[in-house]
Amino acid sequence: MPVTVVSETPRPYTVGPGLDEIEHAHEIVSRVAKTTPVETSRYLSDLLGSPVLLKCENLQRTGAFKIRGAYHMMSKLSADERARGVVAASAGNHAQGVAFAARELGVASTIFMPLGVALPKLQATRDYGAHVVLGGATVDESLRAAAEFARSTGAVFVPPFDHPDIITGQAALGLDILDDVPDVETVIVGVGGGGLIAGVAAALKQRARRDGRDIRVIGVQAENAAAFPMSLRAGTPTEVAVGRTIADGIAVGRPGELTFEIVKEFVDHIVTVSDDEIAKALLVLLERSKLVVEPAGAVGVAALLTGAAQEAAGELGRTVVILSGGNIDPLLMQRVVAAGLHVSDRYLNLRLMLPDRPGQLARTSELIASANANVVEVLHTRHGNGLQISQVELQVSIETRGSEHKDEVVRVLREAGYDPIVD
Repeated sequence: MPVTVVSETPRPYTVGPGLDEIEHAHEIVSRVAKTTPVETSRYLSDLLGSPVLLKCENLQRTGAFKIRGAYHMMSKLSADERARGVVAASAGNHAQGVAFAARELGVASTIFMPLGVALPKLQATRDYGAHVVLGGATVDESLRAAAEFARSTGAVFVPPFDHPDIITGQAALGLDILDDVPDVETVIVGVGGGGLIAGVAAALKQRARRDGRDIRVIGVQAENAAAFPMSLRAGTPTEVAVGRTIADGIAVGRPGELTFEIVKEFVDHIVTVSDDEIAKALLVLLERSKLVVEPAGAVGVAALLTGAAQEAAGELGRTVVILSGGNIDPLLMQRVVAAGLHVSDRYLNLRLMLPDRPGQLARTSELIASANANVVEVLHTRHGNGLQISQVELQVSIETRGSEHKDEVVRVLREAGYDPIVD
């Protein structure tokens, strides 16, 4: 479980927006960004032994925090710049944030999105009034196309994270947290390119320093897209290969130049979580808090469930976790819930080699029922690898109530003479 300690002793802050700038940005951003609710999580509080609160930016307009930075940057454009329009590239939240902010400010927007972008995100971006250009297989290709469009047309490029005005706009969320939870001790933030955590940490640390106290800030990255730990060890923004991850909203291969310096200055720890851990966090949020959150928005909860945040920082005290977005494709949600059930031992896949004679399927079903488990799917085949002529393979998917119940189902089948293989 990789952990990076960023700063250990207080020192004068030398980078990032000042508190006066952040407070001014907060006034501007408040014109469009609503004050999202803070919900107490009894489940996580009991797990941690101290209060855990969820800052629900998944309920923000456009479904994510991104409108804060986009609106703040675009509100500062000159009349000439606004007349030229804006351009951005994104597969989701940034696209919607820019499109929404442009509509509110009366600015034309063009958004480049990769082919295969989730239909709900594509449609939402168009619904906010943006002209969407589809092309390329990755966001990097879309970014290159957007940069070329800016050069050829004069449109203002709105970057996803590495811009002073974007970071300062995101910092307004830090002040919202302090208004909601004045005695917060730890704030946990998902990290991609670093725009959100750079802004939030700058706001929290400077306000806390002014008030004579400290607030711990912990960043969380998906382990298959964790550029910050390596960059912090190297002392400079370093590119890493981005692997497959369900947390596509934070799948960034290299920190921004500015965000890196601010994170190095203000953030206490960076930890990582796996896709399975993120899936489990999504399931916990759905079941326990009745909140729909996208994978990138749930990494902070995953860091609490795994103990990664506690291992990095020790006792966390009153903790706020930012749920940074809720724009999840329903098809992905279906797969993630299934994965979360499996990781939580709530879903069991078994294979059984059975004699090819009548009554075997009924017998195994009765045994599973006797363990109070529910069969949800069955595949009965004579064509499995390694089967003898007189055998069939039974593949069974079963709902269980946790690890103890899962073990009980396997035990019942073994005591009846079967040799179940758990997948």
